[in-house]
Amino acid sequence: MSEFKKPIPPVIFVLIAVLLWSTGGVFIKLATNLDSYQVTFFRSLLAGITVLVVTRRNGLRINVFGIMASIIYAALLFLFVWATKHTTAANAIFLQYTAPIYILILAPFVIGEKFHLRDLATVIFCIAGMSLFFVGDLTIGDYQGNIAALGSGIFLGLYIMLLKHPRAIGMNSVITVIYGNFLLALLTLPSGIASFATITWLDFGAVAFLGIFQIGISYILFIKGVRGGTRPLDASIIGFIEPLLNPVWVFLFVGETPSKWALLGGSIIIATVVVHTVVQYRSNIGDDGPAVE
Repeated sequence: MSEFKKPIPPVIFVLIAVLLWSTGGVFIKLATNLDSYQVTFFRSLLAGITVLVVTRRNGLRINVFGIMASIIYAALLFLFVWATKHTTAANAIFLQYTAPIYILILAPFVIGEKFHLRDLATVIFCIAGMSLFFVGDLTIGDYQGNIAALGSGIFLGLYIMLLKHPRAIGMNSVITVIYGNFLLALLTLPSGIASFATITWLDFGAVAFLGIFQIGISYILFIKGVRGGTRPLDASIIGFIEPLLNPVWVFLFVGETPSKWALLGGSIIIATVVVHTVVQYRSNIGDDGPAVE
């Protein structure tokens, strides 16, 4: 009977996590009475509580490396909120998803991961496909928001790499998500308190889903997938599905129609991610060792 109980490939956990991430846009739009900082407060607070409850038996011990990773995690979330508030949504999400570029460049030095030419080709095709989403929408103005979005992308890439760093071994694998979210909730506490006068049940339902599932459960799965064998670069490439599906959910539940350029860009991203993932995980990967245990 044991031969029928094959373990779930780690890359599947990453894929499910990214699918949950992609629901962020529609649920943020449903929280109509809350601003970005108020959404951040409730989302981070509930995410921290969710991950703490689910993984509490794995311990809460943290070292200096873990504290640094927690700050990086909180920074990437906060900078994305700041970017969304101070520049267009298109600029914010496009610039954040430059993260694979930084992983491509830094991974050999930070975690000793080997560089492959197919990785570079995949990143180029994905970014090219995403750029089609924003034909006619990208703007140069609002430079503060653009800089924040770039910073969010840098921290996202760095955080994903740190998940595979040797110094992360021995701690609760999601400890940085717990402390990072609680830190962000603390920083946005004044905005959260101010929202109690106007929040509705629909608002609370939306931020509850964001905190529990879109951030909390998703990061548990994402980290499980990365720590279980998915390369950081591959995880970030699969992450391109998030900005692809985000407007799809908004179209289905809110009615915003994607452009023909977005449809073309989405097709390019889907084809690129599928081909890369199938090639990378169809069997053991030479010198990199087994991708799936």
